[in-house]
Amino acid sequence: MTEDKTLGWALFALRIGLAVLFVVWALDKLLNVEHAKAVFAGFYGQNAETMGNTLPYALGAVQLLLVIAFTAGAFKTWTYGALLAMHLATTVVSFKLHLDPFGSPNILFWANWPILGALIALFLLRDRDRMFSV
Repeated sequence: MTEDKTLGWALFALRIGLAVLFVVWALDKLLNVEHAKAVFAGFYGQNAETMGNTLPYALGAVQLLLVIAFTAGAFKTWTYGALLAMHLATTVVSFKLHLDPFGSPNILFWANWPILGALIALFLLRDRDRMFSV
């Protein structure tokens, strides 16, 4: 297999793996609104009692559309950049949990770092990510 083809498959695998993660996060906002409201309350300072369902539904819908475009490899600078920015925000707001990795459930938040690294790599190589890409 040529180096370009190997890189193409690697970038495609990254894109699909990340898309699976982000589609679940988007669907959580749409299908499990109470959990989404609790996340907004715990990490973004929103009041879950007064928030209503509009914010989680709206963000979930926007995120799902972004993930669909991302999965298709469309509008790479914007879609790859948007998912990178969203995940960077997630990593920043949960940073205090990274300071105590062995507290419960903090070790799960350490998965933010390899995900962030994969998103950065994919963003930097977005022009080379052409396999099954529109």
